Amino acid sequence: MSIILLASCETDFDNPNAATAEETFSTREGILASAVGLQQLYSTTGVRWIVETPAITTREGGITTTYQNMIELEDGGTALPNFNSNVQGLWSTMLRVVKIAEDIESNALNIDLEAGTQAGLIAHAKLFKAMAIGSLAQNFEQVVVETNNDNSAEFVSRIQAYETAISLLNEAKSTIATTPVSSEFTNAVTLGNIDLTNTVNAYLARYNLFAGNYEAAITAANDVDPSSTSTFAYDSQNLNPIWNRVFLNNAPNFKPRDNFGLPSEFVFDPADGRFDFYLVPLDETNQNGLPIEDLSGFFNVNTGSIPLYIPDEMNLILAEANLRKSSPDITAAINALNDVLTDTDDVFGINANAAAYSGASTVEALLLETYKNRRAELFLSGLSLEDSRRFGRPEPSGASMNYDEERNRNFYPYPDTERNSNPNTPDDPSI
Repeated sequence: MSIILLASCETDFDNPNAATAEETFSTREGILASAVGLQQLYSTTGVRWIVETPAITTREGGITTTYQNMIELEDGGTALPNFNSNVQGLWSTMLRVVKIAEDIESNALNIDLEAGTQAGLIAHAKLFKAMAIGSLAQNFEQVVVETNNDNSAEFVSRIQAYETAISLLNEAKSTIATTPVSSEFTNAVTLGNIDLTNTVNAYLARYNLFAGNYEAAITAANDVDPSSTSTFAYDSQNLNPIWNRVFLNNAPNFKPRDNFGLPSEFVFDPADGRFDFYLVPLDETNQNGLPIEDLSGFFNVNTGSIPLYIPDEMNLILAEANLRKSSPDITAAINALNDVLTDTDDVFGINANAAAYSGASTVEALLLETYKNRRAELFLSGLSLEDSRRFGRPEPSGASMNYDEERNRNFYPYPDTERNSNPNTPDDPSI
């Protein structure tokens, strides 16, 4: 990663409470402000790239703009350039998060802090570093997990990256289990919006699933309290980043696709409550002929909160992990799926309120049902490209402008900003 980006990232926040460069990591006020800035960077700029970029690639959204970066994403294929601003933004922002998290963690022990404040800072930094690494691993074939000011950061495989994220999350979990987070940390940083313990467990469940650690994923998913919430909060100075892209100035950059962007072979109950939660019927197509809707859910209010995870993701993880483990547990998978399908009391109101599963009791059929429900339940959460590959959906051809394909890339090319500064940058994936 460019040393210019790294050098500037500690104080490059639109945050009126941010510390000066001299104070950032030498004072209580500075390091707490850095944690606020870390959270803000991820929740605004980061969430934009995390959600929008794979959404266009996997047809969750259809572009409604003439901006070249969005055209390139929807056209896809081998023609997607390394200088695409979405690809660059996703890569560079996540590495900025990693760098800031590293700096907070390495300096928190050097400042005279209340024990619970220090523990909160360290666990929070490890969580956000893990989330950033995981977001990179969902979209790139190889990733950086430790920054390097000499522009020679090493790359590791995406599975190794997930394992690194898992280790960070386990360390965060141990830290706050040993020393509970102080009210000082909560009042200064998370403001009660983020439940660190449940969020850590939720991401442990997610990344263990992605890494193929199915029993660990089941354990972590069961440790998440389904009534707890963790959200990114927004205000008039820091707007909901997806609202910003879809509603600002009535000039949308993209809109959601019909049927959650899934092909017609995936049939939902028309009364499935997730349609009304996320989508507003529009009966229009975009410039490439893709049917689009208007957007609702977490994204139609300029200061509306966005969850760090959806509680029913845990049930979908339980379903998938029980199907993929060495001795599949069909009954457990069906029970977990039914908890999603028949939900009427989701803490965020994402209630399918549909009939229980009645299809074939086979691993293949249940995995397909799990994929369908992940797409509906976790719509525009940034997980669609990882899911499309993992569930073996049809491979992209590599041809540009093939709008009938379910996804138009497997992984993104490495940004030229990284390639031009880091000699360790791998060759781009073929597609």
